[in-house]
Amino acid sequence: MMVGDTGNVIPLKAYERQAGQSPGLRTIHAPSLAGTPVPDRAWHVEDLIPARTVTLLNGDGGTGKSLLALQLAVATCSDGYWAGRAPERGGVVYISAEDDQDELHRRLVDICADSQSRIEDLIGLTLVPLAGEDAIMATPKGKTNVLQATELFGAIDALIKEQMPCLVVLDTLADLFGGEENQRAQARQFIGMLRGLCLRHDTTVLLLAHPSLAGISSGSGSSGSTAWNNSVRSRLYLERVKGEGGTEDDPDLRVLTTKKANYGRTGYEIRIRWQRGVFRPANSTQDSFSAMAAQAKAERVFLDLLAAYEGEGRFVSASPSANYAPTVFAKDNRAEGITKRGFTTAMNRLFETKRIRVGEHGPASKRRTCIIAKETIE
Repeated sequence: MMVGDTGNVIPLKAYERQAGQSPGLRTIHAPSLAGTPVPDRAWHVEDLIPARTVTLLNGDGGTGKSLLALQLAVATCSDGYWAGRAPERGGVVYISAEDDQDELHRRLVDICADSQSRIEDLIGLTLVPLAGEDAIMATPKGKTNVLQATELFGAIDALIKEQMPCLVVLDTLADLFGGEENQRAQARQFIGMLRGLCLRHDTTVLLLAHPSLAGISSGSGSSGSTAWNNSVRSRLYLERVKGEGGTEDDPDLRVLTTKKANYGRTGYEIRIRWQRGVFRPANSTQDSFSAMAAQAKAERVFLDLLAAYEGEGRFVSASPSANYAPTVFAKDNRAEGITKRGFTTAMNRLFETKRIRVGEHGPASKRRTCIIAKETIE
C-alpha cells in the first residue's frame, strides 16, 4: 500500500500504474531491478577517468596538460599505456582550440617515437585544430543565464555520431565556453550539455581547463565557480612541483593528482617528468608508462588480495614468515601472474604511500601483527 499526496491510501498496483503514466518521463519501478545483473563500473582510465561522463583536467598554462591529453589520445587508439594504466581501447576525437595543426603534428612525432608507434597507424585518432578560429560551443541566450548550443556544438555532435569514438578531448574550457566561468548556473548547464554528448554517443569527455588564481594559491586547482568541480564526476590537477619558498627545484617535474573522484580515491598522486618532448614516469627506474603500468597492476592486485584475505578471515604479514604477504600472494591463483618480487616491490610502495600499514588481529590474549589497508583503517 502507498499513501497519496492527499493522505489517501493507494493500492500498490494502482501506484505502479500511476508511476508508469507520467507524461514525458522515463520511470523505473525499483523492484523491477531485483534479480537483474548489477552493471560493472566502467572506466576509460581505471581510478582516474570514469567512462561515459565528463572529467575535468586542470592545469596552469605551460604545465603540459595538452601534451598529457594528447598522449592519452594516442594510448587510447594504439593499445598503449597512460599514467601507468591501459585506457579503454577505441577511437578518439581531439578538439584543440589552443594548438594548430603544425604543433599537434610535432607533438605526435615525439609521442610516437617514445611509444615506438607510427603516426600512420593512428587510424582511430581524429584531430580538429581550431586555433585562431571561433571555437565557442555554447553561449548565454540574450542577457539570461540560459545557455544555447552554437553551430560548432552541432558540428561536433555530428562528428562524434559519425566517428563513434570512445574518448573526446576538449582543449580548453576558456576557448570553448562562451559564458562566464564564475556563473554557477552556466557552469552546470555546460557540463550537462557535454554529459549529454556522453550519453547520446556512448563516449567519454575529457575537458581541459586553466585553474583560477584562487585555485592555484589554494592548491585545489579549481577554476571559476565551484560548480565546475561539483558538476563533474572526476577532476584531475596537473601542476609543477615546488619546494620550500615556492621555488621549482626541477622545472621538468610534474604531479598529476586526483582532486575529485566520485568512484575512486582522492589525493592519489602520479609523478611524471617532461623528457624529449613527452611525459614519462618520474621514477628513474622506469623509462615508459608501460613499466609504470606493471607497477600499478602489482599494487592493485596486492590490495585486491589483501581485501579478499581479510574477508576470508586470513591475515598476512609484512615480515618474512609463513604468512609473508609476497610469498602467500604469489602462490594464490588470483595473483594475475605477479611474482613474489613484484609483490614485494608493490608492498613497499604501498607502505611508502601510506595505503597500507601494520596493524593487529586476534584476541587480546594473543594479538598478532598483520597488514591492514587504509580503507580498513578508516
